[in-house]
Amino acid sequence: MLEEFKAFILKGNVLDLAVAVIIGAAFATITTSLTEDVIMPVVSAVFGTPDFTTMFILLGSPPADYAGAMNDYAALKEAGVPMLGWGQFLTVVINFIILAFIIFMIVRYANKVMKKAEDEAPDPGPSEIDLLTEIRDNLKK
Repeated sequence: MLEEFKAFILKGNVLDLAVAVIIGAAFATITTSLTEDVIMPVVSAVFGTPDFTTMFILLGSPPADYAGAMNDYAALKEAGVPMLGWGQFLTVVINFIILAFIIFMIVRYANKVMKKAEDEAPDPGPSEIDLLTEIRDNLKK
């Protein structure tokens, strides 16, 4: 069983997948930073709100013992107050769109490179059967 597991793990596809997951996780943090630190401040400046995570709609009342600010999304969420956090959702959607677009561009570029490599591949020449047929014909003469 250990040998089968070792053979499975050492297959190229599994290793490629492991590398892709690690790179994807690192890339996700870069995209999150791009969204939160670059794009959302610009979007927030256009709409006049410094932080979209403060944009939410209360759907219920906070508990009687809640002493935090009524505009602190994280504190209200921790207190269990029902809310519609559309600002946080908007940030996540923008993050997803950026990530999807970048992945699309990478796949598009990879497809172009692979197609170009296929087009530039040298002609493999005659097949083994063609060569054997030619030898047979020359021997008949």
